[in-house]
Amino acid sequence: MKAFIVRALLIIVSILVVIQLWIFSSLVYWRTHDVDTTMFMRWTYFSDFKPIQHEWRDYDDISDNFKHAIVAAEDARFVDHHGFDWDGIENALQKNLKKDKVVAGGSTISQQLSKNLFFYNRRSYLRKGQETIATAMMERMWTKRRILEVYMNSVEFGDHIYGVEAAAQHYFGKSSKSLTREQAAFLAVLLPNPKYYQDHHNDSKLLYRKRMVLKYMRYTRIPD
Repeated sequence: MKAFIVRALLIIVSILVVIQLWIFSSLVYWRTHDVDTTMFMRWTYFSDFKPIQHEWRDYDDISDNFKHAIVAAEDARFVDHHGFDWDGIENALQKNLKKDKVVAGGSTISQQLSKNLFFYNRRSYLRKGQETIATAMMERMWTKRRILEVYMNSVEFGDHIYGVEAAAQHYFGKSSKSLTREQAAFLAVLLPNPKYYQDHHNDSKLLYRKRMVLKYMRYTRIPD
C-alpha cells in the first residue's frame, strides 16, 4: 500500500512538472510569436465546433483608448505590481467574507491572462496554484507591454468572440485601432460577463461600470 502511494505521488509530481515545462516553453515561444489560440478558445471551440472569431493585432495597432479603458476596468495597478495586487486580493476577500459567497475577485490582468492561456474556467486549489506559478513566470519573462498586448488579443468579448480586433469588428464594424473612448469603455466593461452583456447593452450594472471607466481611464498608466 505504501509503495502504491509513493508511486501515485511520483506520477502526480511528474505530471505537474511536465505542465510547468509546457507553460515555460510556451511563454518562451510567445515572447516573440503571435498567440493564435488559447486554452479558453480551444474549450469554447470543442464545446460546439462553432468557429472562433479572432484576429491578432500588434500593440501599436490597438487604440490607446482601449488600453486605458481595459486597465481602468480590470487592473488599475497593472504597471506597478509584479503579477499580484495584494491590496486588491485583500479587498476581494473582505467583500466575499461579508457576503459569505464569492462576489468579487482580485485577479490581475497577468493572472487572468495565465488562466486564459493555459487553463479552463473551473475553480480548484490545484488550478489556482498552477496559475500562480504561470503568472510569476510570465512576469519575469515578459514585459508589461507584451502581457497587455497578449491579453487584449486573447480575452473573451462575447460568444466565440476573442480579442479586441474581433470585438471591434463585431460590435462597431471598425478596426480596434480607431476605437473611440466610448467604444473602448464599452468593450472593456463587457469582460466580467461577456456572453450576457453581449445581448444586454442597457444593463444598469454595465452602464454604471462604463461611466466609471470613462471617468477614470484618463488617469491610468499604460506600458509605452
